[in-house]
Amino acid sequence: MATSTVEPSTYIAPPPAEETYYEAHEPTILGGGFILAVFAVWELYPAIFGLSKGMKLFFATPSDIIAALYSLLILNEKLPMVGTIWQHFNASTGTFLFGLGLSIIVALPLGVVLGRSQTVDAMFDPFITAFNATPRLVFLPIVLIWFGVGFWTVIAIVFLGAVFPLLINTYAGVKNADKLLINVVRSFGANEWQINKLVVLPNSLPFIIAGLRLAIGRAILGVVVAEFFGGTEFGLGVIMVQASQSYRVDILFAVLIIFMVVSLLITAAVKQIENRLSRWRPAKIKTF
Repeated sequence: MATSTVEPSTYIAPPPAEETYYEAHEPTILGGGFILAVFAVWELYPAIFGLSKGMKLFFATPSDIIAALYSLLILNEKLPMVGTIWQHFNASTGTFLFGLGLSIIVALPLGVVLGRSQTVDAMFDPFITAFNATPRLVFLPIVLIWFGVGFWTVIAIVFLGAVFPLLINTYAGVKNADKLLINVVRSFGANEWQINKLVVLPNSLPFIIAGLRLAIGRAILGVVVAEFFGGTEFGLGVIMVQASQSYRVDILFAVLIIFMVVSLLITAAVKQIENRLSRWRPAKIKTF
């Protein structure tokens, strides 16, 4: 009697359904849509609900702000204060970059030394903790007395604001470096410089980048605060002070947008640097 054999059927999973355009871009659509909705309400509020005569002095719609930006950046309109927007922008950018660069030069090597040496850490830790816990605004009168009104006052405030976040994050990154890997490299005859170069700094990179992002925000804040309180004759902060005194709310928001755009661009540049320096790291493996 012949027997028939039935081969087991192999189950083939159906291909995954393709994502719709909305599913692929949902965060962007929701975020952008909410921003547009806020701007629409902001723009239409005066026409729908009306504004009192007093409130009109302190209110500016998005279209007013865009017009102010266009006149300042494109038409290079002469401001009531001395100079054009680009003279003030260059002054603020110069002090920001100089102060931030000085903080990087000081914070990175000092953070590595503090993280690698218990003796130096014990000596400097009380001072760093005290200075970091003190609001930077407290130092402004002292800096103004020491340096007077001008370039170096803004530099000092920017430096004091940016140096401690970068220093403390670098220190934390060095402290969290893989001790086993350090011992392995040392067993092969590496000196302290080679250990820092090959192990400590690469492992500390995420901490350093996080500290740099914080330092950028503190540095921009330092520029604004120093310029608000008369640290210099030129700068975007000076424009904001002058605009507030003349009730030019549109110029206030326009300069605020300039600060925000500059912050976003610098942060994006730091992110690109992080991606380039982190290419040696192994790719993350998805778990199911």
